[in-house]
Amino acid sequence: MSEILPGHLRHLEHEAIHVLREVAAQFDRPHLLFSGGKDSIVLSWLAHRAFHPAPIPFPLLHIDTGHNFPETLAFRDAWVDRLGARLEVRLVQDSIDAGRVQEETGPRASRNALQTVTLLDALKELRVDAAMGGARRDEEKARAKERFFSHRDVHGQWDPRNQRPELWSLYNGRMNPGEHFRVFPLSNWTELDIWHYIEAQEIPFPELYLAHDRLVFEREGILLAVTEHVTLDADETPSRRTVRFRTIGDATCTGATLSDADSLRAVIDETAAARTTERGGRSDDRRSDSAMEDRKRQGYF
Repeated sequence: MSEILPGHLRHLEHEAIHVLREVAAQFDRPHLLFSGGKDSIVLSWLAHRAFHPAPIPFPLLHIDTGHNFPETLAFRDAWVDRLGARLEVRLVQDSIDAGRVQEETGPRASRNALQTVTLLDALKELRVDAAMGGARRDEEKARAKERFFSHRDVHGQWDPRNQRPELWSLYNGRMNPGEHFRVFPLSNWTELDIWHYIEAQEIPFPELYLAHDRLVFEREGILLAVTEHVTLDADETPSRRTVRFRTIGDATCTGATLSDADSLRAVIDETAAARTTERGGRSDDRRSDSAMEDRKRQGYF
């Protein structure tokens, strides 16, 4: 269907497919990190297109915090079946049970940061040499510093000041034993590009992205969904609101947006008019001014 794409989307599609094929050519055990969110959905769809009619030549890997929205997990399983892909799942709960991480406590407890250890353990267990993800440079200032091929040391850590140049679409995947790369084929896409591509290619997505009625409460200016994993403060009162989510992640820190955009076209129009970033509603990014960069240095995706 790419022949119906506008010119800039066609360029972005070709660029991403080129990066995916470079990964397949340069690395022995690549995996595609899959969360069930719109970016990883588009990335997995591009992987399907890149190697069709052959199956996707690498597994999808989901790091499950155990605090996902049920709609996300249901979509994940249906989407993997549709693609005919292989899915690996690693659980943060297993890391907690093994004593690898300690569960946070209190009303603002989240497992979002804990998944870094689960991810690094999974990459080591599966001997992954390239972990691909749907992160985009427009999402957050730390992600804007990444290259397409982003080197990680033997500890899975990232040094933003010591990255390799990428000239003329040439990507350097050389590494020492124990090191690996994070690869970002959607680096140059924007949130609006993602939605336009989903519309053009008629790609399904979780209904969490559309306006719906949900029980939420406000915490520090962010609307959070009421789930079994969230503890409300005494002064926090839930109410039923019409909301949608611009990102999908751990339910304990993923903020909702008041919205009446109940169709894909309405979501595109709303996104075009938005004046806040999609991660503006993520409470985990507000723990410090450099929260995302600090987590990425430690091995977070």
